[in-house]
Amino acid sequence: MLIVADENIPLLDAFFAGFGEIRRFPGRAIDRAAIEGADVLLVRSVTQVSRALLEGSQVRFVGTCTIGTDHLDLEYFHEAGIRWSSAPGCNARGVVDYVLGSLLTLAEIEGADLTQRTYGVVGAGEVGGRLIEVLRGLGWKVLVCDPPRQVAEGGDYVGLEQILDQCDVISLHTPLTKAGELPTWHLLDKQRLQQLRPGAWLINASRGAVVDNTALREVLLEREDLQAVLDVWEGEPQVDVALADLCVLATPHIAGYSLDGRQRGTAQIYQALCDYLGQPQAIHLRDLLPRPWLPEVSLDANSDPAWSLAMICRAVYDPRRDDADFRRSLVGSVAEQRAAFDGLRKGYPPRREIDGLAVRIQGEAPGLQQIVSALGAVSVR
Repeated sequence: MLIVADENIPLLDAFFAGFGEIRRFPGRAIDRAAIEGADVLLVRSVTQVSRALLEGSQVRFVGTCTIGTDHLDLEYFHEAGIRWSSAPGCNARGVVDYVLGSLLTLAEIEGADLTQRTYGVVGAGEVGGRLIEVLRGLGWKVLVCDPPRQVAEGGDYVGLEQILDQCDVISLHTPLTKAGELPTWHLLDKQRLQQLRPGAWLINASRGAVVDNTALREVLLEREDLQAVLDVWEGEPQVDVALADLCVLATPHIAGYSLDGRQRGTAQIYQALCDYLGQPQAIHLRDLLPRPWLPEVSLDANSDPAWSLAMICRAVYDPRRDDADFRRSLVGSVAEQRAAFDGLRKGYPPRREIDGLAVRIQGEAPGLQQIVSALGAVSVR
């Protein structure tokens, strides 16, 4: 069996070497010549796996080690009898940690009290759903917009207009679609961006084109009261440098790039390939993950809750480092910037997740215990 794979997929040999030969390519360089003779294609989000790429090839299984599938031509896969799998939820926790770190940075800059803000989450899937659970666990007010789920389930959802009108913070977690109940391509266009309430914070860690980047740049220039955090960009790896300059935090599509999340995605595709081939799983992620550098922290029962929240989150991950690295890369020619964008992702340093951190509270402190529980950290005695 010949496997063609994105070179940035972690634990590639550990999970897939037993199936046959592996050929690695940069994700954006996977073309028809690269997949010649391949039986299996393993990608991440940067490879467009289309009819034009696969028609006439012998590829019969496509796995993307990511949550999203907008880069996969699923209609063609069905027509051609190609089995496929994604990795839903694999990096959800990493994105939640990114949003928490962004909120802490925004609050610190503006002197805002996070407990007094109203949060709007657009998209309540794997990522959005986990973020909602964390924010509500902290006791914060959260409104949720997800029209497809509202139609399917009913429940306590609100419309996008209400989110724009009432929320101080809007975090986007939708797939990228151009059809359906609420198409998400340019979901936030100039008209909707202008509807953001005074002093609103906008966070996009979904797909770049969910926000009209040109319109956002114009609105941020018009309204100094608004603050934006962008991890995803229209046209990436090419980035609107002027827009990045206007953002409080700007990062190169790494919100979900935790070590755990990336390796979890590989494990999920390994499981799917085993199912496709009808063979048992012989390799398990728990045997491959390294121990975290910071396995445990201890808090005194009298610790300030706001300080404790920030300390726990930033002990594991602080997006300001990624913002600094990214801004240093936005120099030189467009080609150099594009290469730097991919280079930051390829060379991304190890980063763990908050729910892998053990927290020990010295004494009785129900308020601190609520924070630890809401963040998903492990409470130890």
